[in-house]
Amino acid sequence: MADNKWPLGYRYAGAASGIKGNGKADLALIVSDSPASCAGVFTQNRVIAAPLQVTKPRITAGKCQAILVNSGNANACTGAAGLQVAEDCVSLAATNLGIAQDLIAVASTGVIGQPLSLEPFTATLPKLVADLAAGSVDDVALAMMTTDRYAKVSCVSGEVDGHPYRILGLAKGAGMIHPDMATMLGFVMTDADLDAAQLQQLLVPAVNNSFNSITVDGDTSTNDMVLLLANAAADNAVIRPGSQAEAVFAENLQRVLVDLAKMIVRDGEGATKLAEIRVVGAVDTEQARTVARSVATSALVKTAFFGEDANWGRIIAAVGYAGVAVDPEKIDILFDEVLVAMAGLYVGEQVEEPATAVLKKSEFCVTIDLHQGAGSSSYFTSDLTYDYIKINADYRS
Repeated sequence: MADNKWPLGYRYAGAASGIKGNGKADLALIVSDSPASCAGVFTQNRVIAAPLQVTKPRITAGKCQAILVNSGNANACTGAAGLQVAEDCVSLAATNLGIAQDLIAVASTGVIGQPLSLEPFTATLPKLVADLAAGSVDDVALAMMTTDRYAKVSCVSGEVDGHPYRILGLAKGAGMIHPDMATMLGFVMTDADLDAAQLQQLLVPAVNNSFNSITVDGDTSTNDMVLLLANAAADNAVIRPGSQAEAVFAENLQRVLVDLAKMIVRDGEGATKLAEIRVVGAVDTEQARTVARSVATSALVKTAFFGEDANWGRIIAAVGYAGVAVDPEKIDILFDEVLVAMAGLYVGEQVEEPATAVLKKSEFCVTIDLHQGAGSSSYFTSDLTYDYIKINADYRS
């Protein structure tokens, strides 16, 4: 994608600082040319990493100009020393960029419980600042990766009164992925003009329908955050709260986040399948979401997907233990368009072959119709494979 397709007024850089120890990129900067309005959503884990403790108050204040992110070390469960490193990183970035400390966010991802040295930051930050460029988006996406197999970038365009703006999203995540945030970092930049309170109101539902609607393995992490910056560099009209322009912006924002969320599940550690668990006919959205989450997080369902086994019994069992009132004699289950269970009963052996053919695809949809109302919701999940165990059995090595 050409540089002029990215949001205006941002520059990016990534480098190998030695944090990972394997020579791969592990440190990155995102800088807005001017202070941007900002919003954030953070992990629900009660164990909160040092960079989140430092960053959250700054984001809550509503202005951010730079994001410094490292991979390879989470700087979590590192005590007062880890908190000092996070604060020192802010100070170093502020000095090298020549901006106020309270405009800098820091983020880390990687191994938990290992001390993080300040030396890689001290040595590499001057190079990062010198290398900042509007087109170096991919350098940041690569530097954020841990067990990810590929970088995750999504960008869409919109307009206000005929004048364009852009929304760019970068994310990392492949394991420890579960609703209520996951082992992921997400940074979203737009050159549209919105204020901080407005951004927060738009970001929360967009995250709920994307990053909070995915699961790989049922684990959440200590470092998760999604930050949204708007620097108004597109020089178009202010997007007013409650306006049609705001509604369109919200749709575009969700498009970016859902795109990134699906990339994360598709890249789930060892994953070979991306499955949408779609629940319809629920009493309301909350019931549908609860049922979808129950099925999406079932290890038995996920292993059946890996084995390409059209075992709808595991699916209806997960519906039954979701903790909501359902009528098993009304439930229909489809794999894509193949009806495998109707009114809670097996349709017959004639559907085994077409249903199995669906599960052989890399992406498919399981639809569960509860026939109780108009509520609906979706979760995205991966299969659970041998490789997931291999990857996480020796993650620290």
